[in-house]
Amino acid sequence: MAAFPNTLEFTGLNTPVGIEWQAFDLEVEGRIPAEIDGAFFRAVPDPAYPPTFEDDTALSGDGMVSRFLFRNGHVEHAIRYVRTARFEAERQAGKALFGRYRNPFTDDASVAGVDRTVANTTPVWHAGRLFMTKEDGRAYEVNPHTLDTIGSWDYHGALKSETMTAHVRIDPDSGEMFFFGYEAGGLCSKEVAYCIADRNGELVSEQWFEAPYCSLMHDFAITEKYAIFPVFPTAADLERLKAGGVHWVHEPDLESWIGIMPRYGKVEEMRWFRGPKGVSVFHVANAFDDENGQVHVDLCLSDTNAFPFIRAASGIQRNQWEIEGALMRWTIDMARNSDAIVQRPIGPPGDLPRVRDADQGRPYQVAWYLSMNPQGGPPLPGGPVGTAFNALVRIEPQTGRLEMLGVPPGHAVNEPVHIPSREADHAGWLLMVVDRQHGETEYRSEVWVLDAGNIGAGAVAKVKVPVQLRPQVHGWWVPADQLDKAVAPKGTVAL
Repeated sequence: MAAFPNTLEFTGLNTPVGIEWQAFDLEVEGRIPAEIDGAFFRAVPDPAYPPTFEDDTALSGDGMVSRFLFRNGHVEHAIRYVRTARFEAERQAGKALFGRYRNPFTDDASVAGVDRTVANTTPVWHAGRLFMTKEDGRAYEVNPHTLDTIGSWDYHGALKSETMTAHVRIDPDSGEMFFFGYEAGGLCSKEVAYCIADRNGELVSEQWFEAPYCSLMHDFAITEKYAIFPVFPTAADLERLKAGGVHWVHEPDLESWIGIMPRYGKVEEMRWFRGPKGVSVFHVANAFDDENGQVHVDLCLSDTNAFPFIRAASGIQRNQWEIEGALMRWTIDMARNSDAIVQRPIGPPGDLPRVRDADQGRPYQVAWYLSMNPQGGPPLPGGPVGTAFNALVRIEPQTGRLEMLGVPPGHAVNEPVHIPSREADHAGWLLMVVDRQHGETEYRSEVWVLDAGNIGAGAVAKVKVPVQLRPQVHGWWVPADQLDKAVAPKGTVAL
């Protein structure tokens, strides 16, 4: 295409920006708490070239790594493209060469066999390394100081899976990173690789198993005893791809499943539990096991797939505001010889949940996630599902206590990151980018600093960004002391 399509995937907040830039000493309204010392990394899809097909999705956008660096109350920002093999091939050609979303059979012949991942979903920090991830390929390592791309990451040749999830889980005590890759053996395969990297970043385990079908397994979870693999009925089919079709179709008549195995066990110990038909989940808030042998998994569940482009390909005629959902708790009794799941809603619908890093895989008292405020006016167009969130929810799952921060009309919120406090009785801080409409087709962004225990009080500080930013997918906070111990050498961002 000669120009970007006039669709929700490329207009509004999703308008391509395509600019690498850096700024020092951004304007700050209010005072940034001294405890906020480190880097807020964000994964930002931003297509460098107009797509091959008009019905392309924002999820195909080339990955950009964005960094807000907080030091002594001052903030600087830099953003750069991840130099994936795909990005470099298209930059050399000066145009898009890759076809439909996750369908290599629609690519230009010149890029046959080239790694297709755009590394645009989650920045992951582990063992002194920063990775940019997307689940259709392996991660790319990025220098956290310079934002230079180091290269595709395969654990020094040890990783055999062709893919790696964008949603890893890091144990707060052991420092181990648990992750998986679906379609591990190739396009549309049912094979899943379950992997563990130790606290030093060495791959110490990789086991493969088969899922009930090839599903869009975006997220998973751990508890202190188990690894948990949700499977939901958005499925792939190789013959459909060979015919030039879409990768994902949501199938309402297919059952959902959860596979549970001991997290240090063998995949042969996996047990499968049957969930309801047709539901969809992209993100798991947390999971934990209890003294009664039960496993609890808290999911952002909806009654159909949340992505309009997947619903359209599936023949599902549902408007975004008609989708029903909830923060849902699924409970599985591991002591019973049954594949049943008991579910109950524990919070209003929403997505992009966040818990404290210290609560990962443990019983927890609080979570934060994004939702819609019906009093917030029409939502801004944009974001991965075409409609941006306009509220942040704080929930205490054990008590049901809710608090909501609704942003003013014409504003949108992105997923927050949590920063712990050194004070034992303080809930810590949240950072999140808030986008606002600045004109009929223009937008500006701010980084809001919130008291994590009192979000209703609003921002204690706002960092002003002088240019438009694309919506992020996910983010990651790296404290200054960890950033200073990065494996990659120090330097400055060179644009």
